[in-house]
Amino acid sequence: MAARTSALRSLARACGAVRRIHSSRVLADQAKIRAPIADALKVRQPQAMSVPKDMAQFDDADMAILHNLGIETDAVIHNARPGTLYDEALRYEKGSAILSTGALAAYSGAKTGRSPMDKRVVEEDTTIDDVWWGTVNMGLSEKSFSINRERAIDYLNTRPRLYVLDGFAGWDPEYRYKIRVITSRAYHALFMHNMLIRPTEEELANFGEPDYTIYNAGAFPANRATDGMTSGTSVSLNFKAKEVVILGSQYAGEMKKGVFTIMNYLLPKQGILSMHASANEGQDGDVTVFFGLSGTGKTTLSADENRKLIGDDEHAWTDKGVFNIEGGCYAKAIGLTREKEPEIWDAIRFGALLENVVFDTRTGEVDYDDNSITENTRVSYPLEYIPNVKIPAVGGHPKNIIMLTCDAFGVLPPVSKLTPAQAMYHFISGYTAKVAGTEMGVSEPTATFSACFGAPFMVWHPAKYAELLAEKMAKHNVNAWLINTGWTGGAFGLGHRMSLKDTRAIIDAIHSGDLAKVEYENFPRFNLAVPKSCPNVDAKILMPNKTWLDQSEFERMSAKLSGLFKENFTKFQDGCSADIRAAAPQ
Repeated sequence: MAARTSALRSLARACGAVRRIHSSRVLADQAKIRAPIADALKVRQPQAMSVPKDMAQFDDADMAILHNLGIETDAVIHNARPGTLYDEALRYEKGSAILSTGALAAYSGAKTGRSPMDKRVVEEDTTIDDVWWGTVNMGLSEKSFSINRERAIDYLNTRPRLYVLDGFAGWDPEYRYKIRVITSRAYHALFMHNMLIRPTEEELANFGEPDYTIYNAGAFPANRATDGMTSGTSVSLNFKAKEVVILGSQYAGEMKKGVFTIMNYLLPKQGILSMHASANEGQDGDVTVFFGLSGTGKTTLSADENRKLIGDDEHAWTDKGVFNIEGGCYAKAIGLTREKEPEIWDAIRFGALLENVVFDTRTGEVDYDDNSITENTRVSYPLEYIPNVKIPAVGGHPKNIIMLTCDAFGVLPPVSKLTPAQAMYHFISGYTAKVAGTEMGVSEPTATFSACFGAPFMVWHPAKYAELLAEKMAKHNVNAWLINTGWTGGAFGLGHRMSLKDTRAIIDAIHSGDLAKVEYENFPRFNLAVPKSCPNVDAKILMPNKTWLDQSEFERMSAKLSGLFKENFTKFQDGCSADIRAAAPQ
């Protein structure tokens, strides 16, 4: 028994030793596993950020272009292609997404449209006698501009990455200007890549110093205490320093219209007419220019499958002909359908930029009818995305000038032929109308007048642009037409909108020359020459009063609109000739 007990004890000791050896091995193995996990989870002190030399930071970026301006940012993405800017926006900018069509979605923040009341032009000795000072061009001291510029540079210096883009304004090499954009957002760089004319590799290599520089620090507000500031938003232009400073607005359209404002000063100074207008060219090289405010159909009507598009918004008219100022289009996207705007719809693909649209985050499908962010949803894309565009975007002298108005009073004819004096009068007036809204007490349309069909962007007195237009129209024997794309048979709420089919038929008749050959009659009070017939258009709609059931109501509305025209023109008449003043409605 004693021997058996001793043997069992020896066995127990051996088993215990085995268990201890096994346990120690398990603990050792567990320690090996736990060590890297613990190391990975260990809280480390943050280190200074280093920017990797990846595909988005180019070795050929010349840092001196920023250092000379006082900007010392580590990473500069210079003249990047859309693919790189997509990558940057998706990594660093909230609201960015690749949509189902391949376009990039971007969000501009609180500002979803331009801020015209926050635009300022610096009062300095080289231009103070040229600028049309007032509500359009509000003055700013050089000191306040310097404060804003310093504030913008200070903000840009806090950003880990900046985007620099170089491009041209103006397709005619003789009159083009070099523009440099410095911004903290890839979205802005892609937008200006689309909207400026893109230089070739050789042109970029020899770009040199820009003619104008835009500092876009729109994510940082202006200091309201700065003299001349009325809000946290400021878009200030200094012609002497050749700089634009943007604070407090990330809406990309501020850059586009900043460049247009620059061109609206520089070109007329050389005897060149800058125009807020679209233009297209027929198969025989005949050019038509379309002036018109928002909602008049300027973009829609200039897009014609039988004519090449030169551009949809900004042009210049030289002694050689017309040229587009821009390298892209910036179209409204609200309510967009392929049926209504096939060319714009098809342009929404890789490289295009959709601004402030609502989309399904799972499918990337855009709801173009959703205005919950803004009514002013937009799409930016290069000119080349339009199938029948003309590149280079230049043309000869216009044969026809069409001034578009959306008359919601239902008074103006669908088409009328203008005398030279009437053309100047309606050009300076820049009339269209807004329809009645949903506010209590608003029951009639509201007239809108914007001199030269683009007052917010004009720098000189409107008479300067009108004189240039008159001179060029006379020299090249250009026909002028006023086309109403608004209401007929009654004002808004009673009548109905002119059909796009009829308006296109009228424009086709202008282009064919057929409308110039028909008989005309006078439209009372406005003294406009109205055709008695037009191919493919019902003659009954051509004289407005004949489409109204209540003639007394038509007379009342006609007198009202006439009075609005005359009241608006009082601020321009001192700078206009007697024949232009005589072209006013009676």
